[in-house]
Amino acid sequence: MTAVIETELKLRGGPAELDALAVLDRIGPATLGAARTVDELDVYLDTASGALAAARWACRLRARDGRRWISCKGPAEHLPRAVLHRRPEVEGAAPDGEVTVPAEWPPSPARELVLRLAGDAPLVERITLRQRRTERTVAVSESRIGTLSLDRVAVELGGTGIGGFAMVELELDPGVEPAGVGRVLTALGERPGLEPDPLSKLEHALALARGAAGANR
Repeated sequence: MTAVIETELKLRGGPAELDALAVLDRIGPATLGAARTVDELDVYLDTASGALAAARWACRLRARDGRRWISCKGPAEHLPRAVLHRRPEVEGAAPDGEVTVPAEWPPSPARELVLRLAGDAPLVERITLRQRRTERTVAVSESRIGTLSLDRVAVELGGTGIGGFAMVELELDPGVEPAGVGRVLTALGERPGLEPDPLSKLEHALALARGAAGANR
Protein backbone atom coordinates (compact mmCIF):
# COMPACT_ATOMS: atom_id res chain seq x y z
CA MET A 1 0.00 0.00 0.00
CA THR A 2 1.38 3.38 -1.02
CA ALA A 3 -0.07 6.45 0.70
CA VAL A 4 0.25 10.05 -0.37
CA ILE A 5 0.74 12.74 2.26
CA GLU A 6 -2.04 15.30 2.32
CA THR A 7 -0.84 18.72 3.48
CA GLU A 8 -3.35 21.44 4.27
CA LEU A 9 -4.08 24.52 6.33
CA LYS A 10 -7.38 24.33 8.24
CA LEU A 11 -9.18 27.39 9.58
CA ARG A 12 -12.52 27.87 11.29
CA GLY A 13 -14.67 30.82 10.29
CA GLY A 14 -18.23 31.87 9.70
CA PRO A 15 -20.43 32.51 6.64
CA ALA A 16 -19.19 36.10 6.31
CA GLU A 17 -15.55 35.00 6.15
CA LEU A 18 -16.36 32.36 3.53
CA ASP A 19 -18.34 34.85 1.45
CA ALA A 20 -15.42 37.29 1.47
CA LEU A 21 -12.94 34.63 0.36
CA ALA A 22 -15.27 33.57 -2.45
CA VAL A 23 -14.81 36.94 -4.21
CA LEU A 24 -11.30 37.94 -3.12
CA ASP A 25 -8.75 38.38 -5.91
CA ARG A 26 -5.57 37.72 -3.94
CA ILE A 27 -4.24 36.24 -0.71
CA GLY A 28 -0.84 37.74 -0.06
CA PRO A 29 1.30 36.99 -3.13
CA ALA A 30 -1.19 34.44 -4.48
CA THR A 31 -3.93 34.92 -7.05
CA LEU A 32 -7.23 33.06 -6.78
CA GLY A 33 -9.03 31.39 -9.66
CA ALA A 34 -12.72 31.48 -10.45
CA ALA A 35 -15.02 30.09 -7.77
CA ARG A 36 -16.82 26.80 -8.42
CA THR A 37 -19.44 25.51 -5.98
CA VAL A 38 -20.33 21.81 -5.71
CA ASP A 39 -22.29 19.60 -3.34
CA GLU A 40 -20.59 16.64 -1.69
CA LEU A 41 -21.96 13.79 0.40
CA ASP A 42 -19.46 12.18 2.77
CA VAL A 43 -20.43 9.00 4.62
CA TYR A 44 -17.88 7.86 7.21
CA LEU A 45 -17.66 4.11 7.70
CA ASP A 46 -16.23 1.78 10.33
CA THR A 47 -16.84 -1.65 11.78
CA ALA A 48 -19.39 -1.93 14.59
CA SER A 49 -16.47 -2.36 17.00
CA GLY A 50 -14.63 0.71 15.66
CA ALA A 51 -11.60 -1.13 14.26
CA LEU A 52 -10.57 1.70 11.93
CA ALA A 53 -10.95 4.41 14.56
CA ALA A 54 -8.91 2.31 16.99
CA ALA A 55 -6.09 2.30 14.41
CA ARG A 56 -6.55 6.09 14.00
CA TRP A 57 -7.77 5.80 10.41
CA ALA A 58 -10.98 7.27 8.97
CA CYS A 59 -12.76 5.71 5.99
CA ARG A 60 -15.01 7.94 3.89
CA LEU A 61 -17.34 7.27 0.98
CA ARG A 62 -17.61 10.50 -1.04
CA ALA A 63 -20.20 11.24 -3.73
CA ARG A 64 -19.69 14.25 -6.02
CA ASP A 65 -20.68 15.10 -9.58
CA GLY A 66 -22.05 11.60 -10.17
CA ARG A 67 -18.85 9.89 -9.01
CA ARG A 68 -18.25 7.85 -5.84
CA TRP A 69 -14.95 6.86 -4.29
CA ILE A 70 -13.40 5.70 -1.04
CA SER A 71 -10.79 7.75 0.84
CA CYS A 72 -8.96 6.58 3.94
CA LYS A 73 -7.02 9.11 6.00
CA GLY A 74 -4.55 8.23 8.69
CA PRO A 75 -3.33 9.88 11.90
CA ALA A 76 -2.88 13.63 11.49
CA GLU A 77 0.39 15.29 12.35
CA HIS A 78 -0.29 18.67 13.95
CA LEU A 79 2.68 19.75 15.99
CA PRO A 80 2.51 22.59 18.56
CA ARG A 81 2.68 25.99 16.84
CA ALA A 82 2.49 24.30 13.43
CA VAL A 83 -0.09 25.70 11.02
CA LEU A 84 -0.33 22.72 8.67
CA HIS A 85 -2.00 19.34 9.02
CA ARG A 86 -0.19 16.41 7.41
CA ARG A 87 -1.68 12.95 7.15
CA PRO A 88 -1.41 9.87 4.94
CA GLU A 89 -4.22 9.19 2.49
CA VAL A 90 -5.15 6.27 0.23
CA GLU A 91 -8.06 6.12 -2.20
CA GLY A 92 -9.94 3.74 -4.43
CA ALA A 93 -13.08 3.34 -6.51
CA ALA A 94 -16.32 2.54 -4.72
CA PRO A 95 -18.54 -0.27 -6.00
CA ASP A 96 -22.03 0.37 -7.30
CA GLY A 97 -24.62 -0.03 -4.58
CA GLU A 98 -23.68 -1.03 -1.04
CA VAL A 99 -20.17 -0.50 0.32
CA THR A 100 -20.50 -2.46 3.55
CA VAL A 101 -18.32 -5.40 2.41
CA PRO A 102 -14.77 -4.17 1.64
CA ALA A 103 -13.80 -7.51 0.06
CA GLU A 104 -16.27 -6.69 -2.75
CA TRP A 105 -14.70 -3.30 -3.54
CA PRO A 106 -12.59 -2.96 -6.69
CA PRO A 107 -8.87 -3.53 -5.95
CA SER A 108 -7.23 -0.38 -4.61
CA PRO A 109 -4.94 0.86 -1.83
CA ALA A 110 -8.06 1.85 0.16
CA ARG A 111 -9.49 -1.67 -0.08
CA GLU A 112 -6.15 -3.17 0.94
CA LEU A 113 -5.92 -0.94 4.00
CA VAL A 114 -9.48 -1.54 5.21
CA LEU A 115 -9.17 -5.30 4.83
CA ARG A 116 -5.92 -5.23 6.79
CA LEU A 117 -7.42 -3.20 9.64
CA ALA A 118 -10.97 -4.59 9.71
CA GLY A 119 -10.60 -8.11 8.35
CA ASP A 120 -13.87 -9.52 7.07
CA ALA A 121 -16.05 -7.46 9.43
CA PRO A 122 -18.77 -5.50 7.61
CA LEU A 123 -18.80 -1.71 7.71
CA VAL A 124 -21.56 0.47 9.11
CA GLU A 125 -22.31 4.17 8.77
CA ARG A 126 -20.58 6.19 11.44
CA ILE A 127 -21.72 9.72 10.59
CA THR A 128 -22.64 11.70 7.45
CA LEU A 129 -21.55 15.14 6.27
CA ARG A 130 -23.33 17.12 3.56
CA GLN A 131 -21.06 19.83 2.21
CA ARG A 132 -21.61 22.82 -0.02
CA ARG A 133 -18.05 23.47 -1.14
CA THR A 134 -16.75 26.48 -3.04
CA GLU A 135 -13.32 25.80 -4.58
CA ARG A 136 -10.75 28.19 -6.03
CA THR A 137 -7.32 27.44 -7.44
CA VAL A 138 -4.40 29.21 -5.77
CA ALA A 139 -1.36 30.26 -7.81
CA VAL A 140 1.88 32.13 -7.15
CA SER A 141 3.67 33.68 -10.13
CA GLU A 142 1.22 31.80 -12.40
CA SER A 143 2.25 28.42 -10.89
CA ARG A 144 -0.53 26.56 -9.15
CA ILE A 145 0.19 25.67 -5.52
CA GLY A 146 -3.12 24.24 -4.32
CA THR A 147 -6.87 24.54 -3.86
CA LEU A 148 -8.76 26.81 -1.49
CA SER A 149 -11.99 25.20 -0.23
CA LEU A 150 -14.74 27.14 1.49
CA ASP A 151 -16.97 24.56 3.12
CA ARG A 152 -20.40 24.80 4.72
CA VAL A 153 -20.97 21.50 6.47
CA ALA A 154 -24.23 19.97 7.73
CA VAL A 155 -23.87 16.92 9.99
CA GLU A 156 -26.32 14.01 10.12
CA LEU A 157 -26.49 11.08 12.50
CA GLY A 158 -28.81 8.26 11.54
CA GLY A 159 -30.46 10.50 8.96
CA THR A 160 -31.17 13.30 11.46
CA GLY A 161 -29.47 16.69 11.28
CA ILE A 162 -27.53 17.51 14.45
CA GLY A 163 -25.77 20.77 13.53
CA GLY A 164 -23.13 22.20 11.27
CA PHE A 165 -20.06 24.37 10.93
CA ALA A 166 -17.97 26.28 8.39
CA MET A 167 -14.34 25.62 7.52
CA VAL A 168 -11.67 27.02 5.22
CA GLU A 169 -9.02 24.67 3.85
CA LEU A 170 -5.99 25.32 1.68
CA GLU A 171 -4.73 21.96 0.41
CA LEU A 172 -1.30 22.12 -1.19
CA ASP A 173 -0.74 20.26 -4.43
CA PRO A 174 1.61 17.25 -4.32
CA GLY A 175 5.22 18.36 -4.52
CA VAL A 176 4.57 21.88 -3.21
CA GLU A 177 6.83 22.55 -0.23
CA PRO A 178 5.24 24.53 2.62
CA ALA A 179 8.43 26.54 3.09
CA GLY A 180 8.02 27.95 -0.39
CA VAL A 181 4.49 29.25 0.17
CA GLY A 182 4.85 30.53 3.72
CA ARG A 183 3.70 34.05 2.79
CA VAL A 184 0.44 32.67 1.40
CA LEU A 185 -0.21 30.57 4.49
CA THR A 186 0.52 33.53 6.76
CA ALA A 187 -1.71 35.90 4.81
CA LEU A 188 -4.63 33.45 4.90
CA GLY A 189 -4.15 32.66 8.58
CA GLU A 190 -4.12 36.36 9.50
CA ARG A 191 -7.44 37.20 7.87
CA PRO A 192 -9.95 38.61 10.39
CA GLY A 193 -12.50 36.11 11.63
CA LEU A 194 -10.42 33.01 10.83
CA GLU A 195 -8.70 30.85 13.44
CA PRO A 196 -6.32 27.88 13.00
CA ASP A 197 -8.18 24.63 13.61
CA PRO A 198 -6.40 21.57 15.02
CA LEU A 199 -9.40 19.29 14.34
CA SER A 200 -10.62 17.48 11.26
CA LYS A 201 -14.19 17.73 9.97
CA LEU A 202 -14.85 14.24 11.26
CA GLU A 203 -13.69 15.23 14.73
CA HIS A 204 -15.98 18.27 14.69
CA ALA A 205 -18.88 16.09 13.52
CA LEU A 206 -18.29 13.50 16.24
CA ALA A 207 -18.21 16.27 18.85
CA LEU A 208 -21.66 17.38 17.64
CA ALA A 209 -22.83 13.76 17.87
CA ARG A 210 -21.64 13.52 21.47
CA GLY A 211 -23.42 16.76 22.27
CA ALA A 212 -26.63 15.51 20.70
CA ALA A 213 -26.40 12.25 22.63
CA GLY A 214 -25.93 14.15 25.89
CA ALA A 215 -28.90 16.40 25.19
CA ASN A 216 -31.16 13.40 24.63
CA ARG A 217 -30.36 11.73 27.92
